Amino acid sequence: MTALKEIKNRIISVRSTLKITSAMKMVASAKLHRVQAVATSLGEYERRLSEIAAVLSSDSDIETASPLFCRHEKEEKATIVAFSSNSSLCGGFNTNAYRALTKEIEQLHDEGFKQIQVIPIGAKIAQSAIKGGYDVDNSFNTLTEKSTYNEIAKLANYLIEEYIAGHTDKIIFIYNHFYSIGHQAPVNEVYLPMTTVKSDGDNGILPDYIFEPDAKTLIAELIPYKLRTQLYSVWLDSTTAEHAARTVAMQTATDNAKKLLDELSLTYNKRRQQAITDELADINSND
Repeated sequence: MTALKEIKNRIISVRSTLKITSAMKMVASAKLHRVQAVATSLGEYERRLSEIAAVLSSDSDIETASPLFCRHEKEEKATIVAFSSNSSLCGGFNTNAYRALTKEIEQLHDEGFKQIQVIPIGAKIAQSAIKGGYDVDNSFNTLTEKSTYNEIAKLANYLIEEYIAGHTDKIIFIYNHFYSIGHQAPVNEVYLPMTTVKSDGDNGILPDYIFEPDAKTLIAELIPYKLRTQLYSVWLDSTTAEHAARTVAMQTATDNAKKLLDELSLTYNKRRQQAITDELADINSND
């Protein structure tokens, strides 16, 4: 009877876990579709913005006029903005991001960078970076999945100011890119200095725009705006990948709980039947 009671308690516990993982899977799936819709819409907007920026920066004189395109003479200090989640239960999402971070830091050291600062976006990678002994700036670690564009833009403005002032010579993003609901993988992306903006148009042919005011005046405003939009796009991409990873993780946990529940139920029924058989045998033997 003791064994049956233990199995029954485990069944109750697994059923409770099953309800939790199923609910978490539904919540993560809903968040995924909502953020993915925003990211898809922004993707088209960003493509058009890149096209205009490509036309503006097609003149080499205009490009070099912006300090955001120019590499610094001495490249000694680098900044890595690393994205993760604030909570767990999302598979290897955070572990993969941290591994990519450590690999990038090693690569930067090999390239001759002496000072490398990490700006974590997400509690999990902040904890790992501090534990790893890296130089961590936690000023922007309050950003969450509910952050707005204006909040993200503050980080972009800070990075732009740091680069122009010469406080950092290279800025890199490390984040999990959303390929599909079943595939998210870490990528690194150089943020600053900017490379020549290219058009995604047909055959790379740039459209002929008429600008008012002149191109130099426009590019002074447009390039920082494009960088703010780029950072927001990266943040959305990472958030989408997080929700996808959590959806898959909770689906896997739910499937495992169902399998375990079936096994426990079968074991419980077998032992219960055996206990009944043993009792009947005892009754017959006493008669």
